[in-house]
Amino acid sequence: MRARPPDPSRGGSSGGGAATQAGSAGGGEGRGLGGRVRASEGSGRFRKRKYDNFPHNQRREGKDVNASSPVMVAFKSFQQELDARHDKYERLVKLSRDITVESKRTIFLLHRITSAPDLEEILTESEIKLDGVRQKILQVAQELSGEDMHQFHRAITTGLQEYVEAVSFQHFIKTRSLISMDEINKQLIFTTDDNEKENKTPSSDAQDNQFGTWRLKVTPVDYLLGVADLTGELMRMCINSVGNGDIDTPFEVSQFLRQVYDGFSFIGNTGPYEVSKKLYTLKQSLAKVENACYALKVRGSEIPKHMLADVFSVKTEMIDQEEGIS
Repeated sequence: MRARPPDPSRGGSSGGGAATQAGSAGGGEGRGLGGRVRASEGSGRFRKRKYDNFPHNQRREGKDVNASSPVMVAFKSFQQELDARHDKYERLVKLSRDITVESKRTIFLLHRITSAPDLEEILTESEIKLDGVRQKILQVAQELSGEDMHQFHRAITTGLQEYVEAVSFQHFIKTRSLISMDEINKQLIFTTDDNEKENKTPSSDAQDNQFGTWRLKVTPVDYLLGVADLTGELMRMCINSVGNGDIDTPFEVSQFLRQVYDGFSFIGNTGPYEVSKKLYTLKQSLAKVENACYALKVRGSEIPKHMLADVFSVKTEMIDQEEGIS
């Protein structure tokens, strides 16, 4: 029997199926390779977030805001309160700057005592200047009427420290002692008569104050910082008095500065940061005064009085250079 020839349709279909399977397998491999390539290419890109699908040029339109809503009314009152507080803070900063300037002028005036012949005249003029400074402090007290002072303390602390320095310097010249914080606070109690001295109409705070008095208390930190600054002024007065032939003042100042330094040493690092910074300056002032007293005690009989100022100026420059090197 002759072999039967193969059916072309059946063979073609099997060949085509094999080709189709091969093609599909190759296509699958191609798609898998292409997918891996695209995945590797896209690995360095940021993944899109959901809201990136929205066009950037389209904004979500909100409803009209109702100005009379309780939320808007509340925030409107918050805005007014913050604006008023900010304006008050700026006014207090300006008043503190004026207090600082006038207090410095009073200190410069008191330094003339070492060379001026009339002591009482300078003290009277300094008292007039301090009265002007207290009128500025009265305005500060009126601004702080009904307010928490500690919220605005940073705006006025510089002026209060300078005022304490001026008042304590004047008190030392008069009595050779340190004024207490209670005495300073007693001077900062104002009545309606003090307000009328400025020839100004009382403010609404003054009308609301039923007792007609205002007061501003100096905080312990302001008092300590003011006393620490006083030591520098006493050191300058000591050197100037020696140049004018006054031998007793340096020893009085030296004894006073030792007592102040001992008091600050008890505070040490337990007090505020500003006080610990002033302690180093206080120690420098005390060292300069003690060196002046040492030169007076040891070489005072050898050096004429009119040459003592030159000797102390040279020694002060040498101390300053040594401190700068160290």
